[in-house]
Formats: sequence, structure tokens, C-alpha cells
Amino acid sequence: EVQLVESGGGLVQPGGSLRLSCAASGFTFSNYAMSWVRQAPGKGVEWVSTVNSGGAYTSYAGSVKGRFTISRDNARNTLYLQMNNLKPEDTAVYICEASDSTRGQGTQVTVSA
Repeated sequence: EVQLVESGGGLVQPGGSLRLSCAASGFTFSNYAMSWVRQAPGKGVEWVSTVNSGGAYTSYAGSVKGRFTISRDNARNTLYLQMNNLKPEDTAVYICEASDSTRGQGTQVTVSA
């Protein structure tokens, strides 16, 4: 069974940091590009970042570039998102997504004073 399980979300003050993880199982993780997307309350799904299968190439939405870093550990079948200098507008459910569009359930990130 293909599974993507996110963790690491929580409540953080503006300017703070969080590191999200996504544990993958049931498929050959190292063969797939992986992405993070997010969905804020009352809004549609927004693409955040993508990393290629080998981890060497990354891309970011303009709203997070310079603050977020995507990475992966293919030996551990895990995707990461390091989020720094968080802003209230980053509040959302963060979801990891494989390049075949499989998604996890998400982890809530709330940025508030």
C-alpha cells in the first residue's frame, strides 16, 4: 500500500521555524520527484516546492523562496521541508505529493502570535 505520512507541523510565532517530514512507503521513493503543496483555510491547493528524484534539483514558489528548503533522504524514504522566517500567511495544511499525484493527509502549520 502506498503511504505518505507527514509530521512536524504545529503552532509557531511569526519569524519562527519548523521542519516538516514526510515518510514514504509502498513504492520506490527514489524513483519519484516529490513536492510539498499547501492548503490554507478557505483556499485552493497551492504548490510550494519540488525536488527531483535524486535530490539535486529544487524549485520553489515565489512566496517561499529564500525561506523554505526542500530536501530528501532516499535511504530513509523521507522528504523534508525546512521552513524559516515563517509568516502568518504560511498558515495552512502542508501536504507531500509524489509525482504520480499521490498525496498524504497533511500536517497543520499555524503561524500566529
